[in-house]
Amino acid sequence: MAKTTTIRATLKITPKIKDTYYSFEYSEERQVMDDDNVEQEKNKLWDDVYNTVANQINSTIEDA
Repeated sequence: MAKTTTIRATLKITPKIKDTYYSFEYSEERQVMDDDNVEQEKNKLWDDVYNTVANQINSTIEDA
């Protein structure tokens, strides 16, 4: 059986903010240790990637 040693998540969103389309993208890769719960680590990674992009969008909305 294959063993997961690395997980990666990428998110790209292109919202329209005040008549202009912006593209926001973030990607992160993490190493998974033998004793880590891979599914739990995937969920944490996805949350971190999503929150980073959401923060980028919110910051742009505030500055627009």
